Amino acid sequence: MATTFEAESTLTERYQTTVPETVRRALGLKKRDKIHYSIRPDGAVILTRAETAEEDPAVGQFLDFLARDIATNPQRLKVVDAELVARLDALVGDVEIDLDQPLSADDE
Repeated sequence: MATTFEAESTLTERYQTTVPETVRRALGLKKRDKIHYSIRPDGAVILTRAETAEEDPAVGQFLDFLARDIATNPQRLKVVDAELVARLDALVGDVEIDLDQPLSADDE
């Protein structure tokens, strides 16, 4: 017979909680991993490790580089001025985009 483990945690005032160590181990969770909740009609909640989409390693490395650079050199950050916003708006302001529409190779 399979052993059942039980654990509990407390919600903070902001409805946050720490995932107990036994649950983290059982699901193989690491920092920044995502958790998936399935709620059954009877009110039972199934907690699983969320499947992550395959990320482009170059994008992750670039974002890490940006985060480090911003933290190390905050003086390099600049405000986007109104003139640049106006130029960009003149280029693409009238273009309507449906972000929910699937991309297709046939739309060339």
